[in-house]
Amino acid sequence: MTTQDLSDWIGRTETSHDRISHNLVKRIAATLSEPAPGPGDALPLLWHWAFFQDTVHAEGLGSDGHPARGGFLPPADNRNRMWAGSRLEFLSPLRVDAEVSRRSTILNVQEKHGRTGSLLFVTVKHEFVQAGRNVLIEEQDIVYREPTPPKLGGTEAAPEGAWQETVEPNATLLFRYSAVTFNGHRIHYDWPYATETEGYPGLVVHGPLIATLSLRAFQQANPAARVLRFNFRGLRPLISPDVFEVGGRLLESGKAQVWATAAAGMAQSGEVEFSTGAAQ
Repeated sequence: MTTQDLSDWIGRTETSHDRISHNLVKRIAATLSEPAPGPGDALPLLWHWAFFQDTVHAEGLGSDGHPARGGFLPPADNRNRMWAGSRLEFLSPLRVDAEVSRRSTILNVQEKHGRTGSLLFVTVKHEFVQAGRNVLIEEQDIVYREPTPPKLGGTEAAPEGAWQETVEPNATLLFRYSAVTFNGHRIHYDWPYATETEGYPGLVVHGPLIATLSLRAFQQANPAARVLRFNFRGLRPLISPDVFEVGGRLLESGKAQVWATAAAGMAQSGEVEFSTGAAQ
């Protein structure tokens, strides 16, 4: 595959606006089997991924279900897209029913070569502004890989955890999470596409869903903790309906390690920075 010079995309920006709709919040809560916060309440961490989604008409989608490339994000030939990870800083809670703006900037575009072929990494910074001030900053890593068989194993086992939770990622959960996040990527709900076109053995569990469940498990195990920062990276896919676990352990003061793991080893790893004080 010919390497493209995509450096012109670095520094591109776009600004979008959304409202943290209470109706959509109730649907996220139902999807995750959580109580729904009311208008004016703090939005649970990582639920913001259901907002600021591109409302692209069907004819504007690529064959994978994502919006066609070459707009804000650079074109990436016919490569498969994955969410590789994020680094988030929580400055203040997003509020349900509040108006929010998001400024997005492409920080880096880099081609790398690994055992599975050429990989294009795109790093995007999102700054969320509510009531005139930054409340959330996220750097998101997107990777585009050549259409080669995905890596399904070979990761290390998770360490012994101080807490853990079992997750059964059935097709209904995956479909509903795709729906509330307006994520059209067909690997999460279209079995023939996922298995025949992208080479997975089944439907793929969303990386952001795994991260949301991992951070929720940390918060449930550490209710006095106020999350300041969270980062995670994907190590390999998790496949529905295979059961997996989210868990973690405390490190030094104010830090914790979290992960998602299954029989073949860890699938996602992350770190939480927190303080103990007033709840968010």
